[in-house]
Amino acid sequence: MRDYDEVTAFLGEWGPFQRLIFFLLSASIIPNGFNGMSVVFLAGTPEHRCLVPDTVNLSSAWRNHSIPLETKDGRQVPQKCRRYRLAAIANFSALGLEPGLDVDLEQLEQESCLDGWEYDKDVFLSTIVSEWNLVCEDDWKTPLTTSLFFVGVLCGSFVSGQLSDRFGRKKVLFATMAVQTGFSFVQIFSTNWEMFTVLFVIVGMGQISNYVVAFILGTEILSKSVRIIFSTLGVCTFFAIGYMVLPLFAYFIRDWRMLLLALTLPGVLCVPLWWFIPESPRWLISQRRFEEAEQIIQKAAKMNSIVAPAVIFDPLEVSEQLQELNSLKQPKAFILDLFKTRNIATITVMSVMLWMLTSVGYFALSLNVPNLHGDIYLNCFLSGLIEVPAYFTAWLLLRTLPRRYIIAGVLFWGGGVLLLVQVVPEDYNLVSIGLVMLGKFGVTSAFSMLYVFTAELYPTLVRNMAVGITSMASRVGSIIAPYFVYLGAYNRLLPYILMGSLTVLIGIVTLFFPESFGGTLPETLEQMQKVRGFRCGKKSTASMDREENPKVLITAF
Repeated sequence: MRDYDEVTAFLGEWGPFQRLIFFLLSASIIPNGFNGMSVVFLAGTPEHRCLVPDTVNLSSAWRNHSIPLETKDGRQVPQKCRRYRLAAIANFSALGLEPGLDVDLEQLEQESCLDGWEYDKDVFLSTIVSEWNLVCEDDWKTPLTTSLFFVGVLCGSFVSGQLSDRFGRKKVLFATMAVQTGFSFVQIFSTNWEMFTVLFVIVGMGQISNYVVAFILGTEILSKSVRIIFSTLGVCTFFAIGYMVLPLFAYFIRDWRMLLLALTLPGVLCVPLWWFIPESPRWLISQRRFEEAEQIIQKAAKMNSIVAPAVIFDPLEVSEQLQELNSLKQPKAFILDLFKTRNIATITVMSVMLWMLTSVGYFALSLNVPNLHGDIYLNCFLSGLIEVPAYFTAWLLLRTLPRRYIIAGVLFWGGGVLLLVQVVPEDYNLVSIGLVMLGKFGVTSAFSMLYVFTAELYPTLVRNMAVGITSMASRVGSIIAPYFVYLGAYNRLLPYILMGSLTVLIGIVTLFFPESFGGTLPETLEQMQKVRGFRCGKKSTASMDREENPKVLITAF
């Protein structure tokens, strides 16, 4: 019996129908780009210092010296969380004493910001930080806000696939887009940090669910050759476009509520896509809704100016095929199978480390844009722009070169240039920014290759589970990443030193993976290749056959 790809081969590979689906599904990913990184501007921390009320009777000299100084990055700057005790300096001011001349400022008693803070409005007019004073004793809430968004992403990645399997790809795609857009809109009316953060978790759930379901729908509708480009370049590149659009919005709209409102509008513009994006014919067939699946293919053929067969899906033939598939007894796989032997357990632990640390590097570099020198809006745009060549580079490398060498190579590149940031003199700001962007290029390239690499390492029985576990590790990495950025408040170079060191470390670990390029996919746990450095023993007949007859694998990831 013929499979789905054979039955629909008459549609061609790249007709008007395929182009429409490719670009509409890719375009639906654009809001994910700016919603995923919007926290950079929504929760940006403006320059701030303790507020000294106008009602306090101070001379201009004492008002200018009411904030203690501290040394940061070799410069004397006003402290952000302390001031001199107002009662004391008001008394000195009334007596006509001069700060620094008559009074030794270092000996003065200090106090916390009892009257709140005043915020610089050159970069942001308002953010959730300035509105709810998430600074000093409450500055831990800012990275927690971002981490909880990624907790929502983690939860959404669990349920999105199951929902789309049960209710259909199209319905869940638009339902999750509505969740992302609707709850982003409700966030505008947040009255406190707690309300904003709870809603942000739900937005994170909708964000990843929309991404995953669009990915599934595209790979099921598009033909073999096109789905490879869609899943490697289409969704990733359009995500980067959304990322680049974010700083353009933020540059012109510097109030966080108005910015959030503007970021919800593109989601509303996606509503008309309902009438252009069809349901997945594959899913309809699995639900035995043959007539609906045939109508979609007939419309596709008409759009491509192709005459379709009178009967595309023979209900009897498809039913027999489904019954045959259901009757096949598939051995059950358990999570412990990923640790069944020393070799498999080592590969699994290494894979989890690779995904987690690469994810930490990617998200920490993306979220650390405010700590870079120069204009935050331009830096954020460059951070999104550098992802486009990174995705193209990854795609080209995956087609021609061994996996572990190219992944290790780009990780060494990314980590190495990040470690160089610490030796750049402070005055050479452009050099520092350039090195950070080159580091982002390397980490992004590696990140985009991991699905392919992991899927090729594991046998069919546990492949889905392995990709699920490792991608979950990447979500954990994204939850940790904001705290790497948080370290930048204490030392500007510390995040780069940590990220660079960990990226180089995981690059070294990658060299110990078995090579998957040029071989067939393993079918059983016994066929998994050995970790480099382990004793492989005598090669099996199957492995020798693979070496004699290598096949280039390009997966649907």
